[in-house]
Amino acid sequence: MKVDFNIILIGFMGTGKTAVGKRLATLLNKDFYDSDQEVEAVTSMTISKLFNKYGEVRFRSEENLAIKRLVKKENCILATGGGFILDKKTIKLLAEKGIVICLSARPDVIFERVKRRNNRPLLSKGNLYQTILDLMEEREELYNYADYCIDTSDMDFQEIIDKIISILQDHKNTNEDIPLSKEI
Repeated sequence: MKVDFNIILIGFMGTGKTAVGKRLATLLNKDFYDSDQEVEAVTSMTISKLFNKYGEVRFRSEENLAIKRLVKKENCILATGGGFILDKKTIKLLAEKGIVICLSARPDVIFERVKRRNNRPLLSKGNLYQTILDLMEEREELYNYADYCIDTSDMDFQEIIDKIISILQDHKNTNEDIPLSKEI
């Protein structure tokens, strides 16, 4: 299938944005960009080191700049960091540049997916599960700006990709604006 518009993956950490985005890009013969990887390339630091040295404000600034650069790309797949949505202007910018798909998962699933990794600065302090719940609650309304939302909790990568392909096919066939927050 040929898709001539950007596909933007948003969602909480651990929902599969990068892994799904890479596979989808290969399948659709599109370039793939990850905003976290772009921040690391520009700053020559891992996200964890950037957080530890300069804090979340600096990271969010770098993330915002990276997304503004990436959104100028055409016909690509972009995976955003889990917290980029804290800036409503950036959300609107992304919505103008392609189809926005939110990948979500239940808190217990996210906990299982991220508990062994130590590269998530926002999850490095306090009770991990409670932190996940708090951050998810804080961001829930903002994720609803997505055109579609896919709960990845009980799906493997291929099932997620199949859902996204179905969304893209429907979008291409109807060639209409996508309704906001369509739950599938």
